[in-house]
Amino acid sequence: MTTTFWLAATALIVLALAFIVFPLFFRKPQQRAETDRRQQNLMAYRGRMTELEADYQAGNLDEDHYRQVRDELAGSLLDEVGERTQADNTRPDFRRTAPKVVAVVSLVLVPLFAVLLYQEWGALADVEQYQTMQEVSATEEGRAREMSRLADQLRERLEANPDNPEGWAMLGRTYMNLNRHDDAAWAFEQRAGQLSDDDSAAATAWGLAAQARFFENQGAMTDSVMATIEKARNLNPDEVNSLGLLGVNAFEQQNYEQAIEYWQRIEETAPNHPQLPSIRQGIAAAYDRLGIDAPEPEPAAEVSPRGVTVNVELDPAFSDQVPDGTTLFIFARAPEDEGPPLAIATLTASDLPVQVRLDDRRAMAPSAVISEADEVVLTARLSPSGTAQAQPGDWMGRTEEPVTVSADEAGPVRLVIDKQLR
Repeated sequence: MTTTFWLAATALIVLALAFIVFPLFFRKPQQRAETDRRQQNLMAYRGRMTELEADYQAGNLDEDHYRQVRDELAGSLLDEVGERTQADNTRPDFRRTAPKVVAVVSLVLVPLFAVLLYQEWGALADVEQYQTMQEVSATEEGRAREMSRLADQLRERLEANPDNPEGWAMLGRTYMNLNRHDDAAWAFEQRAGQLSDDDSAAATAWGLAAQARFFENQGAMTDSVMATIEKARNLNPDEVNSLGLLGVNAFEQQNYEQAIEYWQRIEETAPNHPQLPSIRQGIAAAYDRLGIDAPEPEPAAEVSPRGVTVNVELDPAFSDQVPDGTTLFIFARAPEDEGPPLAIATLTASDLPVQVRLDDRRAMAPSAVISEADEVVLTARLSPSGTAQAQPGDWMGRTEEPVTVSADEAGPVRLVIDKQLR
């Protein structure tokens, strides 16, 4: 039940009761009429007595006649008062108790029937649902505005210090989630420019930029989209984002054989691709359009169980300093390797303490996965700015020695965020 609704309902019930109770106790027209008549009779008696006294003093009446008329007037006044008193005494209880009875019954029955009838015919559930939808909508809009503000803040910092491929990747993904596809494409292109020494990772960045351009143009394969795809495939002909877009375009052009070729290439080169079920559905649809039975798909390759389980905690000394919304990065890198993380998880400080499994499902690129490493160094960092690159003021924890990568999830590695960067 919503507080607002019941406050309004209570006000209406009180108003309804006022129309019933107020006349019973504060408006008594019959009693006022009787009182007015008594006052008029008393005034008439006094006026007649004044006239009678004046006639007697003037000698117009003798003493016997004067006394006779005076007694008659007094008698008529006493008769009037007596009749009213006798009438009042015949029903004293009813006049005193009836308003109270009606008031008590009304106070009980009016609210009771109002609630029962509303529960039967009312639509409070619909009202609450509408209010909930409004609150959710307002919350989502507020989150979107806050996320957009943080993304623009990250963009300013990256423009000032652009040598941060992970930061550009995060900015691109954030812009994609905000449907700011033009900005996302630009961020991924900046990331590609920072990876000139890693063709595979740069190709992936160009492929993501092409995907953003594709969404920006409402699914149209424009010259800008094709040019970006070409940059990606010049570095890696099997870049999966580009192959996916080319398959979609071929399918829409009714070139189903070409679409199958592109999508099957993704199956071969990226057996752990998260969108593989959708890609296989596309392949089956293309075969159906050709009137050909699709070949039985090979069993899906399972994600490697190799990885590291880490239990991240925050040093109690910092518990009062870190806001709940602070971005938390947990990632694994190969020892002595300053390249992109092999696996990364992004959470918030409110999730601490938290246990996370870092495996191939958290890889940043298919070409760099934790399952192919023997040992990794684990790092957890709280970033108030939300920037992937370490900044002064961040809180961080790191394993002193490399951790063995294995398929065994027992015995998580304990990692404590216990220092602040200066």
